[in-house]
Amino acid sequence: MLVVLVIGIAEVGFAAYQAMQVQDAVEAGALYAAKKGNDPVGITAAVLNATSLTAITVTPSPTLFCGCPGTTGVATVSCTSTCADGSSPGQYVRISAALARKSLIPNSGLPLPATLTAQSIIRLN
Repeated sequence: MLVVLVIGIAEVGFAAYQAMQVQDAVEAGALYAAKKGNDPVGITAAVLNATSLTAITVTPSPTLFCGCPGTTGVATVSCTSTCADGSSPGQYVRISAALARKSLIPNSGLPLPATLTAQSIIRLN
């Protein structure tokens, strides 16, 4: 019984580690965008090089969009429109990454996601 418990804890811990690596990679891409602006190739390279996990993918590619901040996040709007508060929309970059979760024990029966994802949105101006 103790062995099953230890294996379960290890499996959940490894999944949490992988999820943190994906989030860290996306944050590295956001930091790159904050310093260098909208450079999809550079942002993608920053995400891919931020961790030793080689199976991370940047999907979709980093996307530039105009938006207005609101209570539930950033609403995508036309760059020539006006936000609800009368201000001009800002330019944002959306960075997303995914990783197919690797398991220590295949078919462990634990309800863990098969794909780990993370997303970051950063305002450029």
